[in-house]
Amino acid sequence: MSNIYESAANTLGLFNSPCLAKVELRVTCKGISDRDALSKPDPCVLIKMQSHGQWLEVDRTEVIRSSISPTFSKVFTVDFYFEEVQRLRYELYDISSNHNGIKEADFLGAMECTLGQIVSQRKLTKPLLKQGSTVSKSFIMVTAEELTGNDDYVELSFSARKLDDKDFFSKSDPFLEIFRMNDDDTLQLVHRTETVMNNLNPVWKTFKTSLNSLCSGDHDRPLKCTVWDWDSNGKHDYIGEYQATFKEMRGAMDGRQVQWECINPKYQIKKKNYKNSGIVILNQCKMHSFLDYIMGGCQIQFTVAIDFTASNGDPHNSCSLHYIHPYQPNEYLKALVAVGEICQDYDSDKMFPAFGFGAQIPPDFKYMTVSVTVCVLFCVFPTYVYGCAGIQGVVEAYQTCLPKLQLYGPTNIAPIIQKVASSASQEMHTKEAMQYFILLILTDGVITDMADTREAIVQASHLPMSIIIVGVGSADFSDMQMLDGDDGILRSPKGEPCLRDIVQFVPFRNFKHGSPAELAKTVLAEVPNQVVDYYNNKGIKPKVPSEFESSRTFAP
Repeated sequence: MSNIYESAANTLGLFNSPCLAKVELRVTCKGISDRDALSKPDPCVLIKMQSHGQWLEVDRTEVIRSSISPTFSKVFTVDFYFEEVQRLRYELYDISSNHNGIKEADFLGAMECTLGQIVSQRKLTKPLLKQGSTVSKSFIMVTAEELTGNDDYVELSFSARKLDDKDFFSKSDPFLEIFRMNDDDTLQLVHRTETVMNNLNPVWKTFKTSLNSLCSGDHDRPLKCTVWDWDSNGKHDYIGEYQATFKEMRGAMDGRQVQWECINPKYQIKKKNYKNSGIVILNQCKMHSFLDYIMGGCQIQFTVAIDFTASNGDPHNSCSLHYIHPYQPNEYLKALVAVGEICQDYDSDKMFPAFGFGAQIPPDFKYMTVSVTVCVLFCVFPTYVYGCAGIQGVVEAYQTCLPKLQLYGPTNIAPIIQKVASSASQEMHTKEAMQYFILLILTDGVITDMADTREAIVQASHLPMSIIIVGVGSADFSDMQMLDGDDGILRSPKGEPCLRDIVQFVPFRNFKHGSPAELAKTVLAEVPNQVVDYYNNKGIKPKVPSEFESSRTFAP
């Protein structure tokens, strides 16, 4: 049986997989036409990616009020594949100040390109088109920057006091912009805070950005920070500015505040007793990486769930997705090995719970039945307490149990999500809370309990848990994309939103003809940030190695 396991690992090329680059995209528009003679547009840009001939929304920028030449602070992070044509579409809308919905917004134009075009030019400028024609002199510019390994995230919280008052009948409405100084002396917008209305002592919302975006990983790189008084006509009043570095900002990591004087250079020259135009304060700077938590004792608890519904085909037939070839692993085994090989390195005991769903269980089935719902959720190994010994153990248990099952249905995955969520919930209430759960679900079709699954995912988003769903076979998985929060915020049937984006769905066929090892990179790429997001939201700091047991026994 180990031959199949080794064959899967070798087929995937786990140790020789090509590098998958991540690219950050930023958007600027110029010369947007005024549709209303009395006011300027409130622009927002949607980015869409083509998948199987359909345009799917990936993300959207913030809305900038009253601007014909907006520079958006929203950064889009996308995976770049050299060997693929990745088609992108940017759609520009005028969002009414009364609502932020796209359905009622005015469409101002669109631009289509490929990711390769943006990457090769680094700064792609094209006219906006509407119904095939150029929209006046409106242009959109997209700049690309490769993530260079500095993908740790930093959380910053700013406030200010005694800012200059720029309004006659009320107080200033301040917002803060942070720019990175590039090597060519150009400025790159990193973040724009929200506007705090009628307040000379604003407290802006905490925000998070990558170190790559903030300073390109260079802690001494100059940052230009500018404070403005927002005006509804888009002609914001300049209050002042200051220069900082991330090295200075790190001073707020130990709980103390870091302050800068906000200076207006014109006032500094003209006014004899001028001191400053206010004080900007960094109240908090948090930066914890995934490695900090792993090296501090955080353990990854990896669980597998395998689809045994009849739609997979008779396992004795070579056309079946569950067919066991003596030397060639099926897609279930390839996906299992690809993801499991990565996760098992972060699990100290390397004992993995493995479940099956959608099968009819014979009376003499010796493996443990965990729960009976519309379908049966069962363990694919004899002793549930310990699980399977490593990924090879899961493979062997799968092969042993498969001939004893009658593939049936339906395809319900809510029970397995609830099962793992129950364990994650218990962990959340422990004092240590240093176990994070990853559930890998392998299925051949669209699930039949979508409402229950949405509810289970929303509840699980509050727990130390991530869910990876891999679609095996050639089914139409378009309905499954809604479970992946990348296309918008997933909500329960009652309307409750996910607290965090914890689901990653990918069809295995996307990696079938390339390098299948990229499957693991794609589905696991979001996990480090999901781990850090969870612990940051809970206020749980990573431990230093001396704070957890150094005598822990690790499996070989």
